Amino acid sequence: MKIFLYILAAICGYVISGINPAIALSKGIYKKDVRECGSGNPGFTNFKRAFGNRWAWCVLILDLSKAGLVVGLFAWLLYRQGADFQIAAAYTGMFCMLGHAFPFQYNFKGGKGFLVCLSSVYIVDWRVGLIATGIMLVLLLTTKYMSLSTTLAMLSCPILMIPFGASVRSILMVTVSVIFMAIRHKENFKRLIQGKESKFTLKSKKQ
Repeated sequence: MKIFLYILAAICGYVISGINPAIALSKGIYKKDVRECGSGNPGFTNFKRAFGNRWAWCVLILDLSKAGLVVGLFAWLLYRQGADFQIAAAYTGMFCMLGHAFPFQYNFKGGKGFLVCLSSVYIVDWRVGLIATGIMLVLLLTTKYMSLSTTLAMLSCPILMIPFGASVRSILMVTVSVIFMAIRHKENFKRLIQGKESKFTLKSKKQ
């Protein structure tokens, strides 16, 4: 039963997280593909820049929820079968990251995964998620660069897990997820070095 649940967690994590609200809403509401706008990334920040605030916060909530619900459900189911809760959550989270980044539903062209990674970390250990969110907000308020703030915040998570007594396996799996997310932001870092990266603002794009 436990092996079946691990397989199901991988499949559901990949498939469900592959459903991208930024792509779905941009096509359904604005008749455009967010991947053809701005930076081309189908995520909250690029959606907000392209289409404004009206539906951007829905993208944020849905991206957080889709992974959080799947990771939480399978972590609980596997825990009931005797598995370590944090390991099960971190394991499912890795497949959620893969699904979000390489969704078969959208020709394997997906997002970078910050919100999916963050929601998974919250399930693994809410204290680490909370601290990482704080780090991200402080960096965002001071630098105004979303890519830099989110990446550095997530890279801190494996380190933050150590004093909270997380197992080595769960730390390693979270490390894989956050490094994967960081690599997905390589184009942002190139633009940062060149001084071309756009700064984040709460102001809405005029429709």
